Amino acid sequence: MSNINELFTQHFGDDSQAFTVRAPGRVNLIGEHVDYNDGFVLPMAISLETILRIRPREDQTVKLLAVDLNDEKQFSLDNIEKENNWADYVKGVAVELQKLGVKLRGFEGVVTSTVPMASGLSSSAALEVGACLAFSHLSEYSMTPEETALLCQRAENKFVGVNSGIMDQMAVAACIKNHALLLDCRSIELQHVPFNLGEYCVVVTDSAAPRELAGSAYNERRAQCEEGLAILQKRLPEARSLRDVAPDDFAKYESELPEIVAQRVRFVVEEIARTQAAVEELKSGNLPAFGKYMNDSHAGLRDLYGVSSSELDWLTDWARTQDGVLGSRMTGAGFGGCTVTLMRKANAPEFMQRQPQEYKTATGRDARCWQCDAEQGAQVL
Repeated sequence: MSNINELFTQHFGDDSQAFTVRAPGRVNLIGEHVDYNDGFVLPMAISLETILRIRPREDQTVKLLAVDLNDEKQFSLDNIEKENNWADYVKGVAVELQKLGVKLRGFEGVVTSTVPMASGLSSSAALEVGACLAFSHLSEYSMTPEETALLCQRAENKFVGVNSGIMDQMAVAACIKNHALLLDCRSIELQHVPFNLGEYCVVVTDSAAPRELAGSAYNERRAQCEEGLAILQKRLPEARSLRDVAPDDFAKYESELPEIVAQRVRFVVEEIARTQAAVEELKSGNLPAFGKYMNDSHAGLRDLYGVSSSELDWLTDWARTQDGVLGSRMTGAGFGGCTVTLMRKANAPEFMQRQPQEYKTATGRDARCWQCDAEQGAQVL
């Protein structure tokens, strides 16, 4: 943390009135592509984080230096306009707070982050939640983590223009240390599930593969799920979403769906059930069983949902051959981004050294690995 203080004083001088906000990145352990089908997701906050060092101003100006980008932006709270850059995430939060009638104060400060951008670890949600905590702290406006997450999601949907679900912001805002967060995407109910890793850890690997396909594939998968639901509702009129289709019911009517739609729906129905079963194993401390569910989840994402890639498959296949690994899967929207591996801590250093080397030989890409525990959500320090 001392580094952020030094960065602040170098740029803005006296930091006697300044305070620090940290907001972690997140990784989803299981429950992929089910958020828009009212399913359950199980993210955890990770050690990578975004840090803001903030000092209040007497006017309505917000001035932020993004140290890692060497880029400074400023805007007035009296006249907020979208400019299609990183500051829009901060502006969107300000707009949503103003809609609630919160009297915002201007501030200046620095922001730095170890959450890699565009890797699927929620760098944007971390910035949004961090900004929300900074604004609300200065305005002495009290918000629960759930309220913070929902406001930041609205900022991303409405101001930034990205149709994201609620998982990213909720994980960043509401996770607690040594727990995963079971989020019911229909009711937005939260359950903190003990994730006491002990001699185990989570290794996150960034494939460094481009995610250009993820957006168009996401829209296509969403449409396929909606098509499948519409057909199934003729047989299951009480089903409001694929969440309400039991595996037995799906098996009965699967033949009435077009083949590709049936594959997509089968994955979602199985993944929702799998996530609930995996959580029960986690509650009983059965990490090997949880790891097997991670493997099954990846197989479904690859074979039924069609959102994996040769790079993600290479990383997960390789991981499963290594000593101490309980499970490995892609995480996030797919095509690029990251894998998440549950493994024994003692084996992690060698794993993290060899995986990027052998991946580079196989694919020509430069992967990065991080060893993570389940961390605390965002906070004003």
